[in-house]
Formats: sequence, C-alpha cells, structure tokens
Amino acid sequence: MERTSERTFGAAESDVLVRAAAPHATAVTLALASGGRRAVHCHGRLGRDDAAPCTPDTVFELGSLTKTFTGLLLATMAARGELALDDPVEQHLPRHWQPATVRSGTPVRLLHLATHTSGLPRLPPGLLATALPTFLSNPYSGFHDEQLRTALARTTVHHRPGAHFCYSNYGVGLLGRLLAETGSAPYAELLAERVCRPLGLRTATTSLDAPGRATGHRRGRPLPPWRIPGLPGAGAVRASGTDLLRYLEAHLSPDGGELGAALRDVQCPRLRLPHSSGRLALVWNHRRTGGRDLLFHAGATRGFTAFAGFCPQSATAVAALANCGLTLDNRFVQSAYEVLTRLA
Repeated sequence: MERTSERTFGAAESDVLVRAAAPHATAVTLALASGGRRAVHCHGRLGRDDAAPCTPDTVFELGSLTKTFTGLLLATMAARGELALDDPVEQHLPRHWQPATVRSGTPVRLLHLATHTSGLPRLPPGLLATALPTFLSNPYSGFHDEQLRTALARTTVHHRPGAHFCYSNYGVGLLGRLLAETGSAPYAELLAERVCRPLGLRTATTSLDAPGRATGHRRGRPLPPWRIPGLPGAGAVRASGTDLLRYLEAHLSPDGGELGAALRDVQCPRLRLPHSSGRLALVWNHRRTGGRDLLFHAGATRGFTAFAGFCPQSATAVAALANCGLTLDNRFVQSAYEVLTRLA
C-alpha cells in the first residue's frame, strides 16, 4: 500500500502497522501525537473495489472503542447532575419496559455496567438466535430495542454486582440505552450533542452512510457496514483517524466545565483487573508502567480493527485503524500498543 502522508514523525511506526494488518487490509491509518509533534499517516485505498485513497478523514468502524465514548457520555451526564454513577439500573429503564429488570440479589448500578462488574453475561440472552443468519458479517443486526427489553427480563446476574470483572458487550450496550432514556434522545443524537460536537469531532457518527468510509473486509472479502441497532453504545461509532486523535488529545488536556470534568473522571482507576497489574477506569484499561499511566482500548467488528491509547504524563496519543477484521495471526492491536509504549 502507498503512503499518502509524507510526515516523517511516526512513518516507521505506520509501516509496522501496515505489515501487521497485511494481507487483508486495503486501508490503514495511524494518527499520533507526542512531544509537541503530530501526524496522521494513511496508507492504501478504501476497498478492493474502491480505488479512492485512504485519507486522514477516511471513516473506519471502531467496534468496542465505542465503549469509551459511552463511558464519557456517562461521566458527562453525571457532571451535569442528570444521574449518579451509583444509580441502580432500574432508575433509568424506559417506563414501558417495567417491570422487566435484571434478576439480582443486590442492585446493578451504572458504575457496574461501565466497569464490567455488573454480573451480566458477555452477550444478551437470545442474541445468538438472531445472529445466526448474518453471523459472519453482521451478528448484531437482528437485535433491536425490543429484543433488548426481552433479554433484560430473562437475565440473571452471574455474580454479585461489583464483585468480579467479566467483560460484557451486553452491559455497556445496556448502559448506552439507559443514557438515551435519561437524556430523552436516541443514543446517536445524545452522543453527537453531548460529546462529539463539543469536542469538534466532524466524522464521529453511528450512521451507516458516513461519507468517505472505508469498506470492511474479512479475510479479503468485502463486508456490508456494521449494524448494531439494539446495543449501539457497545459498538456502533465510526470515526476518522483525525477525529480519533482529536478525541484522545481532549483527554490529555481537559478544559473546564462539564466535559472537562468528565474527561478527567473517565481516567480515574476504579478497580484492579484479575491476574494482572492493570486496572480499569470508566471503560478505559489503565496500566502503570515506567512511572507513567497508559490508558487504552481496542475494538473490532467483522471487517475492522481499531486501537486507541494515551499517556497523560508525556502528552502522547496513538490511534490505529485498519479495514480488516481480527484473525488469530493478526498483530495489529499488539503492534499499536507497542507504538504507544515506545512513544510514552
């Protein structure tokens, strides 16, 4: 793939990521900032059948990186006094869903959803049945709001809320739905109003028709756009390398006001991860190394892989995007993390 950015800062790192994404990606973006330097490196084209070049504004699916946006939306609404992190889930359910709720001996709280300690399973009950027809391309596409309500009524927590870490797409996806209900707007509109516009993010969206978007690929086969209608807070956001870098830089230099408070709040470690020296903040993974804090998260859909991370002490941020899904031999995320650790 041909590089479309000639900046020298980060050029070697971007070449490493292109090799890590080979042979299935046609488009790779590495956006990074450190020590006062900033660059966005773009390689390749939008798809196997689309010769348009990958640019700093090319839009990629972020997959579970969406969860960090949902965590920031939660912290922003808490800063505005619309909710509290310790609020029980039932307090923010849609009225017409009552009495459907999670079966639990103690309350599941919003903080539990944002730290994967709710006791909810990784996926909602019933999702796999709806996923089968499109499992290899769009497994969440048949799971809508009504299926989420039904799943909630069928859910029993696996452990006491707050007691154990267990990664849950269901939990953060439910959190996004609760925030939408509390904010009286669909998740996409609420995120745009409370997070994306204040941060100046021009391409970040949940729309399937984002202009200039890359085509996702699974082992070289083009895929349709990712759809996750019932759980958008877990994986629906798309963004360009430029916007993702701007998003990370906002975390490095939080300003005043509600969003500044929220940007600081999401970085606070909340719990220690099992069998690891790492911790979890609000959605963000947190690791202390060399006397510095690294906060990072990865994401993937069937056709895309993404990584984002930052180090507040060294003012370093790294965003890496590729239009190919994860495979067992794919080192893209690990390579991006290594770029972050070297720069930080």
